[in-house]
Amino acid sequence: MSRAGFVLAGGRSSRMGSDKALLPFAGRALVLHVADLVAASAGSVTLIGSPERYGSLGLPLLPDLRPGEGPLAGIEAALHAASADWNLVVACDMPRLSLPLLEGLFEVAEASGADAVVPCAASGRLEPLCTVWRDRCLAAVSEALDRGERRVSVVLDRVGALRWRSPDSEAFTNVNTPADWTAINHG
Repeated sequence: MSRAGFVLAGGRSSRMGSDKALLPFAGRALVLHVADLVAASAGSVTLIGSPERYGSLGLPLLPDLRPGEGPLAGIEAALHAASADWNLVVACDMPRLSLPLLEGLFEVAEASGADAVVPCAASGRLEPLCTVWRDRCLAAVSEALDRGERRVSVVLDRVGALRWRSPDSEAFTNVNTPADWTAINHG
């Protein structure tokens, strides 16, 4: 089965006060760190975000089809461009992701009959911004956006996503505020 990877970098980063994707992490922009992991697991990576903001990063880039409509719109742009059977879509603000975790997610997806596989913590909390989607989920994503729905979890329920208990729920720690960023860098 074919794989593709996408990194969402289209958020406003309003709580952070600066662009999360461009925060320095391990000597380079955070989005590049995440993109490297996605590319290693999926065989390719494309950023979803502003060409003006991220065009200089040297990665394939697609704009949101519905700017300002949140992560679900970024997922729509990824699935619209997808030509692979399985498409990993990850937010740019998860510095603790690991290659073994992403590879495990793909392996579960490829062995399942599901249309999407979403990791969840032991508590049952979903991590919808690190999900593997079949390209055929595009219709459900677009229909939800057309109805004004912006929650990824609603679409995951609609397509009957398989919930995969992640062996490492810390991997999904994201950075939304300066305090989160300090904790990641000093924790």
